[in-house]
Amino acid sequence: MRICFLMYPWEKVMPDGDSTIRMIHEAVSRGHSVAITHANNLTVRDSIAQAFCKVVVKGQKISSNIASFYQKVEFNQQKLPLAAFDAIFIRLNPPLDPIVLNFLDSVREDTFIMNDLDGIRIANNKMYTASLHDPANEFIPVTHVSKNKDYLARVLAESTNDKMILKPLNGYGGKGVIVMEKSAVQSARSLLDFYIGDGDKGNYVILQEYVEGAEQGDIRILMLNGKAIGAMRRVPPADDMRSNVHAGGTVVKHQLSEQEKKLCAHIGPKLARDGLFFAGIDVINGKLIEVNVMSPGGIARINRLNKVRLQEKVIDFIENIVEAKQSVSPRKQVFQPLLAAAELQIALE
Repeated sequence: MRICFLMYPWEKVMPDGDSTIRMIHEAVSRGHSVAITHANNLTVRDSIAQAFCKVVVKGQKISSNIASFYQKVEFNQQKLPLAAFDAIFIRLNPPLDPIVLNFLDSVREDTFIMNDLDGIRIANNKMYTASLHDPANEFIPVTHVSKNKDYLARVLAESTNDKMILKPLNGYGGKGVIVMEKSAVQSARSLLDFYIGDGDKGNYVILQEYVEGAEQGDIRILMLNGKAIGAMRRVPPADDMRSNVHAGGTVVKHQLSEQEKKLCAHIGPKLARDGLFFAGIDVINGKLIEVNVMSPGGIARINRLNKVRLQEKVIDFIENIVEAKQSVSPRKQVFQPLLAAAELQIALE
């Protein structure tokens, strides 16, 4: 299999906790041809979408230790057509530059892309949860998305809860997430001015029901093809309500509750239908807070906590998809002339 990881810069990988490098290492260890590239390295020449890639040199000794692999792996620099790959795995940090998806649109019929481009288009921000039908709010907290400051201030004032969560629509890694106390409603306008900005090009924000138990952390669940494959509890530091590891949170082992299993069963089929085959969902007290589809992390930490290797399941899935696509191609070459002949016969009649 020929697979390209479209990811953040290799130099910024932190081997100890990085998920992407574990999937790269697994693919290389299986003997697959592996390349990595970055959004800035995409180009078009002679109407062909291409990328300047680092290609893992074949035949080198591959260390079983991730840190050693990161330090010692050898690459060749090559410009390659994107259609040459059997699979392209998008592992970019949000927010997404839509031009990147335009580059990939030209090869989507020839190459398996994970996650699906249309799925990423509709789910690369926090509004996606609104499409996961839940009128009774059993799984999804009451959520408001707007840049209308008067409306949001009114929502806060009329809320029956003592506090709500405010966060930027396109944020990630816990950046910009704050708790708004109803008792401090006088400060709401100032905060909304800061988050939204002025003028017609203001930023959208999310104002969301505060879910009880948030101060104790959240659950990161990794979903593969609509099914949960692993989970961990992220615990915030004493001086912060954010549980993201990059914001100083720690992780502990976690077994899914019955409510969390019901949540996964509720949203899993839609994730798979939308081509969001590898996703990370953040859950508090059985309610879905966010869906992460660009570059969800957690593999390294879930592996350590449970003595598993989730990267094996991910690469298994990609191998199976690629094998299925390859088996269909010869059949298409056989059957398409028959279809063409039938269409001609219909035209003559």
